Amino acid sequence: MRFSHFRPVAWLSLSTACALVVQLTGTAQQTVPFENGNPIAPAGFEPHPIPAEPIEYDTAEVMRIRVVPVARGLVNPWSVAFLPDPSTSLGAGGVTMLVTEKEGRLRIIRDGVLDPKPIPGAPTVRVQGRSGLLDVLLHPQFASNRLVYFSYLKPVGADRQAALTVARGRFDGSAISELKDIFSCGAGVSGPSRLAWGRDGKLYMTTPSGGNGNSSQDPNSYSGKVLRLNDDGTVPPDNPFVGRAGHKPEIYTVGHRNSLGLAAHPMTGEMWQSEMGPNGGDELNILKPGANYGWPIVSLGRSYPGPWQSPTFSKEGIESPVVYWMPSISLSGMTFYTGNKLAKWKGDIFVGGQRTGEIPGTGHLERVLVNEKLEELRRESLLVPLRMRIRDVRQGPDELLYVVIDHDTNGGILRIEPSATQQRPTTYSARPPR
Repeated sequence: MRFSHFRPVAWLSLSTACALVVQLTGTAQQTVPFENGNPIAPAGFEPHPIPAEPIEYDTAEVMRIRVVPVARGLVNPWSVAFLPDPSTSLGAGGVTMLVTEKEGRLRIIRDGVLDPKPIPGAPTVRVQGRSGLLDVLLHPQFASNRLVYFSYLKPVGADRQAALTVARGRFDGSAISELKDIFSCGAGVSGPSRLAWGRDGKLYMTTPSGGNGNSSQDPNSYSGKVLRLNDDGTVPPDNPFVGRAGHKPEIYTVGHRNSLGLAAHPMTGEMWQSEMGPNGGDELNILKPGANYGWPIVSLGRSYPGPWQSPTFSKEGIESPVVYWMPSISLSGMTFYTGNKLAKWKGDIFVGGQRTGEIPGTGHLERVLVNEKLEELRRESLLVPLRMRIRDVRQGPDELLYVVIDHDTNGGILRIEPSATQQRPTTYSARPPR
């Protein structure tokens, strides 16, 4: 190697030496614009349009997938629920689903066709940021009782306030009727929320932290919690804080930031939750009754201006995450894959990502492989070239994955299925090459 261009520091010109000193002292670091105490995000990348035709990708587990557009033209879709429909055969678009749009519309997709007219009877919402009409969930006995549940921001007060609320109604195939609020967090608790049924038949609900997050540690506040309800919105008598003074009886766990995914593990029955951290510190947690998950006093992430959120990453009495991300991928919905059609992914966890490392236009789907002890072995980023904000991911009754794309003009639903053309035979290496 030749070093003809190299010069000792003593030979540098005065101006070059001064520049070097400036760099070493850190004053040459570019100035990042801030607004309200946080760095302003860069322009990032524009997401690609929902593809008009299927796209194929190779994946890490030696399985080629086909990504199929199911619906286009949705406006900020938030969640999806699959309807039982014995009149159609599953696969090849034969799935019927309800889809919520943030602005308050409930849509239906039948056999791969989006009905242009929203379903009447959905809750009237107040839109705040990226929240409005949120999750949609069918009752476990929907086939007989036709009950549908919604989490949404209910308009309250005269100052454009909102209250995170759960409503329940009946769906007859064309409209929602008998809509009734069955639980409300009250004015001042507003933001994203997920709903999920536990194996115990109880309804689990996430609530946002809000403000500086300190209310997440307050057992007399609904903010930053996971709640556990009966199917009519009342309090189960075996909830961990029932009968304790100064504790909301609906609370199941405390110390959460913004929980954007919730799902029961298909084998253990334990409830898992995906939680969006600040600049890093996204988490997957296994929920334990009465447990504290740390926010904002313990975190694996940095605050948006740069310093670590907390001086320590763990603390006695605080539950640690099963999986975490640094930098953040802005976690959203989650599901466990239990089907056979995407055989290499059976048992894996899928989570949506809205952006990576605070860069807009870097959303993707993430797959996490764990062992029989639920310890992480590896993870894979999927759909990266599309650059789309992924709001939710669910397994359909056809054993395929459905991905909800969040965009104000470019929203839609994608289906992931196996390609007819598979890759090379499976080969594994005991250790990575040097």
